[in-house]
Amino acid sequence: MLLQENVPLSPLTTFKIGGPARFYVEARTTSDVQDAVSLARSRDLPLFVLGGGSNLLISDAGWPGLVLKTAISGIEQCSGHDEEGKVLFDVGAGESWDRFVSHAVIARCAGVECLSGIPGSVGGTPVQNVGAYGQEVSETIESVEVFDLKEGQVREVCREACGFSYRTSIFNTTERGRFIILRVTYALEPGGEPHLEYADLKRHFEGRETTPNLAETREAVRHIRALKGMLIVPGEADCQSAGSFFKNPVLSEAQHLELIKHAKIRGLTVPSYPALETHKKVSAAWLVERSGFVKGHGFGHVGISSKHALAIVNRGGASAAEVIALKEQIQTRVEEIWGVRLEPEPVMVGF
Repeated sequence: MLLQENVPLSPLTTFKIGGPARFYVEARTTSDVQDAVSLARSRDLPLFVLGGGSNLLISDAGWPGLVLKTAISGIEQCSGHDEEGKVLFDVGAGESWDRFVSHAVIARCAGVECLSGIPGSVGGTPVQNVGAYGQEVSETIESVEVFDLKEGQVREVCREACGFSYRTSIFNTTERGRFIILRVTYALEPGGEPHLEYADLKRHFEGRETTPNLAETREAVRHIRALKGMLIVPGEADCQSAGSFFKNPVLSEAQHLELIKHAKIRGLTVPSYPALETHKKVSAAWLVERSGFVKGHGFGHVGISSKHALAIVNRGGASAAEVIALKEQIQTRVEEIWGVRLEPEPVMVGF
């Protein structure tokens, strides 16, 4: 395990923003993780665990302690099936998420095909219960192997104990900072049909007589994400971001009715999406755009993606402070107009 000093963190994120790490190590094994934790504790250094860098904003000051980059790789298809006849895949936390999705699709196992093209690593998926186009990883996660910082040992957390909800889990709420994710086991359906409930996917395959297979669904999702600037393409102007910066708000019945009333006064109709309506979720992108923050609008070095209103992008040379200023401007304006407080989706580090 190589200990490095003053390592720039911005190149390790999709935002390309952030100051340096005082100390930095890359952990390729469980032993490396344990050694890094011991090192941080022996020197009384604050510890931050870095995954794929796709869902975070690092402060301009960087991180004053030790950054532990999880690089445990490998995709192993377990022999046999679980009680429901599903195939189990044991995947290292440092493995590319999209590489695993591709692997599952090639193996003709359904359950994660609609999560194609999401940047970042496998270890980050249980943390915020990653979801897109009608699927969430909580539907397929069997268990999560972690290093428990409180107990000082490796243990397994079953799906039920993960406390999954919309974009949340125990890993980013009640037990935040307690666990370092080492490996994740997914249970996928062999020979299963693709999940085609989301409106964008239905439109993509509209008029088709035969059901698309998993590979075709994966390519469709990647194509749709690319059109929205949500597929990381080197050199693409809208790709230096953390993806969707705000969560779709989950409203109470009363809040939802109040929002509809506000919209009617303005001659607008709150869009209804089956995938959102079941939990009284509303489109954060719709709220942002109807608050004056249109696609492609620039605010100095930062701006709104020209393809998706939810993505704050680094136009080049942006600082974390500029991103935060725009974030707060959007939150304030949306709350003033619609009475809804938008919650950021990326992890904020070093602020």
